[in-house]
Amino acid sequence: MRELMLVLKALADKNRMRILKMLGEKSMCVCELAAVLGIKQPSVSKHLVILKNAGLIEDTRNGQWIDYYLCRASINQYAPFMHDALKKWLNDDPVIESDRARAQTLNRLEICKK
Repeated sequence: MRELMLVLKALADKNRMRILKMLGEKSMCVCELAAVLGIKQPSVSKHLVILKNAGLIEDTRNGQWIDYYLCRASINQYAPFMHDALKKWLNDDPVIESDRARAQTLNRLEICKK
């Protein structure tokens, strides 16, 4: 039951749902996600920890960045089911459509300057 509760908790937040929908399109780093969501990087990082603990996303180092993407491995029995469902859910939602469009136009080198 614990695994299901982690997945449901992860899905119960608007920003985490938006993150999952964007990561369904492409891998992204924290600064890219923050730019699209319009929230601070520490808040995005907290959301990513929840999603990762639920087995919904993974990360990998890519030079100076850490890229986040939908989990390819079946960490629990619920995450793959939710990924399949999410592919069909909210595709016509205006916020999701806007996020996808914005995510496609981001230039990581410009927004991730330190």
